[in-house]
Amino acid sequence: MAKTRHIHKRMGQRAITEVMLDIVSEHGMLVGDKRVLDCKNIDAIIESMDQIRKKLLNVRDKGGLVVVEDQGVQITAYRLGSFDRKKKG
Repeated sequence: MAKTRHIHKRMGQRAITEVMLDIVSEHGMLVGDKRVLDCKNIDAIIESMDQIRKKLLNVRDKGGLVVVEDQGVQITAYRLGSFDRKKKG
Protein backbone atom coordinates (compact mmCIF):
# COMPACT_ATOMS: atom_id res chain seq x y z
CA MET A 1 0.00 0.00 0.00
CA ALA A 2 1.24 3.51 -0.77
CA LYS A 3 2.39 5.62 2.16
CA THR A 4 2.50 9.37 2.55
CA ARG A 5 5.48 11.39 3.72
CA HIS A 6 3.48 12.10 6.87
CA ILE A 7 3.21 8.43 7.90
CA HIS A 8 6.91 7.84 7.19
CA LYS A 9 7.79 10.76 9.45
CA ARG A 10 5.45 9.59 12.25
CA MET A 11 6.70 6.00 11.99
CA GLY A 12 10.24 7.24 12.53
CA GLN A 13 9.24 9.40 15.49
CA ARG A 14 7.20 6.61 17.14
CA ALA A 15 9.45 3.60 16.39
CA ILE A 16 6.73 1.93 14.30
CA THR A 17 8.02 -0.50 11.66
CA GLU A 18 6.61 -1.67 8.34
CA VAL A 19 6.11 -5.14 9.85
CA MET A 20 3.99 -3.67 12.63
CA LEU A 21 1.82 -1.87 10.10
CA ASP A 22 1.43 -5.09 8.10
CA ILE A 23 0.27 -6.95 11.22
CA VAL A 24 -2.31 -4.29 12.07
CA SER A 25 -3.50 -4.20 8.45
CA GLU A 26 -3.90 -7.98 8.40
CA HIS A 27 -5.37 -8.59 11.86
CA GLY A 28 -6.85 -5.29 12.98
CA MET A 29 -10.57 -4.58 13.16
CA LEU A 30 -12.01 -2.02 10.76
CA VAL A 31 -13.56 0.90 12.69
CA GLY A 32 -14.67 3.56 10.25
CA ASP A 33 -11.57 4.40 8.21
CA LYS A 34 -9.16 3.00 10.83
CA ARG A 35 -7.66 -0.42 11.51
CA VAL A 36 -7.42 -1.07 15.25
CA LEU A 37 -5.46 -3.86 16.91
CA ASP A 38 -5.92 -3.71 20.67
CA CYS A 39 -4.39 -5.77 23.48
CA LYS A 40 -7.41 -8.10 23.71
CA ASN A 41 -7.14 -8.98 20.01
CA ILE A 42 -3.37 -9.33 20.24
CA ASP A 43 -3.71 -11.78 23.14
CA ALA A 44 -6.28 -13.82 21.16
CA ILE A 45 -3.94 -13.96 18.14
CA ILE A 46 -1.01 -15.03 20.34
CA GLU A 47 -3.13 -17.80 21.90
CA SER A 48 -4.15 -19.00 18.44
CA MET A 49 -0.52 -19.00 17.30
CA ASP A 50 0.51 -20.96 20.40
CA GLN A 51 -2.06 -23.63 19.52
CA ILE A 52 -0.84 -23.77 15.92
CA ARG A 53 2.75 -24.08 17.19
CA LYS A 54 1.81 -27.08 19.36
CA LYS A 55 0.14 -28.79 16.40
CA LEU A 56 3.12 -28.08 14.14
CA LEU A 57 5.48 -29.58 16.72
CA ASN A 58 3.32 -32.74 16.74
CA VAL A 59 3.57 -32.97 12.95
CA ARG A 60 7.34 -32.41 13.13
CA ASP A 61 7.65 -35.19 15.74
CA LYS A 62 6.15 -37.53 13.14
CA GLY A 63 8.80 -36.44 10.64
CA GLY A 64 6.26 -34.58 8.50
CA LEU A 65 2.99 -35.72 6.97
CA VAL A 66 1.63 -36.24 3.48
CA VAL A 67 -2.04 -35.89 2.51
CA VAL A 68 -3.09 -37.28 -0.86
CA GLU A 69 -5.91 -35.29 -2.45
CA ASP A 70 -7.83 -35.43 -5.69
CA GLN A 71 -10.38 -32.83 -6.78
CA GLY A 72 -10.68 -31.44 -3.26
CA VAL A 73 -11.21 -34.84 -1.61
CA GLN A 74 -8.67 -36.15 0.90
CA ILE A 75 -7.92 -39.78 0.09
CA THR A 76 -5.20 -40.87 2.51
CA ALA A 77 -2.49 -39.60 4.84
CA TYR A 78 0.85 -40.98 6.00
CA ARG A 79 4.12 -39.97 7.59
CA LEU A 80 6.64 -38.41 5.25
CA GLY A 81 9.22 -40.99 4.18
CA SER A 82 7.14 -43.98 5.32
CA PHE A 83 6.06 -44.86 1.80
CA ASP A 84 8.67 -45.24 -0.90
CA ARG A 85 7.78 -47.01 -4.14
CA LYS A 86 11.47 -47.52 -4.88
CA LYS A 87 12.04 -49.69 -1.79
CA LYS A 88 12.98 -53.25 -2.52
CA GLY A 89 11.25 -56.04 -0.73
